[in-house]
Amino acid sequence: MGNSSLILCFILLICAMLAVLTKKLTVSAAGLASCIGLLVFYAMGIKELLMLCLFFGLAVLATSHKKIDKARLLALSKHEETRGAGQVFANGGVAGLLAVLCLIDVSHTDVYKIMMVGSLAAALADTLSSELGTLYGRSFYNILTFKRDIRGEDGVVSVEGTLIGLMASALMGIVYAGLNKVAVFIAIAGFLGNLFDSILGASLERKQYLGNNGVNFLNTLLGALMVLFFFC
Repeated sequence: MGNSSLILCFILLICAMLAVLTKKLTVSAAGLASCIGLLVFYAMGIKELLMLCLFFGLAVLATSHKKIDKARLLALSKHEETRGAGQVFANGGVAGLLAVLCLIDVSHTDVYKIMMVGSLAAALADTLSSELGTLYGRSFYNILTFKRDIRGEDGVVSVEGTLIGLMASALMGIVYAGLNKVAVFIAIAGFLGNLFDSILGASLERKQYLGNNGVNFLNTLLGALMVLFFFC
């Protein structure tokens, strides 16, 4: 293991410890996030690791933002802020699996890299549209019926939250690829993944056929598959 790899491991360890100490992640979640980060780094590279860090960083900030106000708006005693291992895998598991594919199928590494960013774009769009849409949305609708519905319920969206999600996925695309068609594909893939998340929430999750972690995992999977579709 080279010096750069040792430094990276040390940095990830420090970040994991800080996440646990600040109650952003549980111990198991921090360990899993570190493992995914190392896997992405070794299979894909530093740029893709930074994209993963960008997602986790913005997700933590969005979750922490005005958490007391969110708890009040959602009529909860406490807005959940600490993420468990299941939530980490739901949002970053597809990225980790794509990193494994990079190691197995090296001839298609570039495609797997862009697919990974598409999955993160979908994850970030979902997280920011949910966390910030709850705060800044004005009117809330069931995505299947388009009828007024309760803020914070599964499958309930707002115009403001939807636009925030679109901007989040566009940000991932621009940071990764610049202002070009690749960034547009990533943005669209993330946006569609976010809409798919809401549709699953309004249907399968409300009927308790699927949990929130399952919905989030499928959201990121669709984001990755949509990028693949655009490039095939």
